[in-house]
Amino acid sequence: MAAELRAPWAVGLMFAAPSVGALAASATSGWAGRVHRHGRGIALSAAGWGLAIAGFGLAPDIGVALALLVLAGGADMLSGIFRQTLWNQTIPDALRGRLAGIELLSYGFGPSAGQIRAGGLASITSPRFSLWSGGLLCVGAVALICAVLPGFLVYTARGADGDAGL
Repeated sequence: MAAELRAPWAVGLMFAAPSVGALAASATSGWAGRVHRHGRGIALSAAGWGLAIAGFGLAPDIGVALALLVLAGGADMLSGIFRQTLWNQTIPDALRGRLAGIELLSYGFGPSAGQIRAGGLASITSPRFSLWSGGLLCVGAVALICAVLPGFLVYTARGADGDAGL
C-alpha cells in the first residue's frame, strides 16, 4: 500500500499507526466505564475498524491512509476493552480456564487467518481491493452477527431497570 501511495518511506509509520490509535484510545478510555451496553460497544467498535480499513484501502494519499490506520487501531482497542468487560461479567468461574484457551487461540489464529485472506486476495486482485473489500466484509459480518444474535446487541450490564449508556 505504501508503494501504491508513492510513499515507500512510510512503511514503518503504517505498521506503527494502529498502535498509536490503540494507545490513544486506551489513554482516553475513561468514558468507556460509563458504557453499559457492551455488546453494542463491541459491534460499533468492530464495524468502525472495518470502515477504517475499507477507507484505508481507498485512501488517496499517505496522510489519509495513516489517519485511518490510527482510527482502526483505536477502534480495535475499544473493541478489546468492551470484550474483556463483557467476558468478566458473563463467564462463570468454572468455565474461565477453558474459554480463556479458546480466546487465546482466536487471538493467535485470527490475525494470521486475516493476513492469509488479505494476501491471497491481493495477489489475484490488488492490495487496495483486498483492503477495502475486507473492511466491508468485516462490517457485513458484524451486521450478520448482530442479526443472528440479537441478545448480544442488547446486552446491558445494568439489568432490566434501564440503561442510560451506549
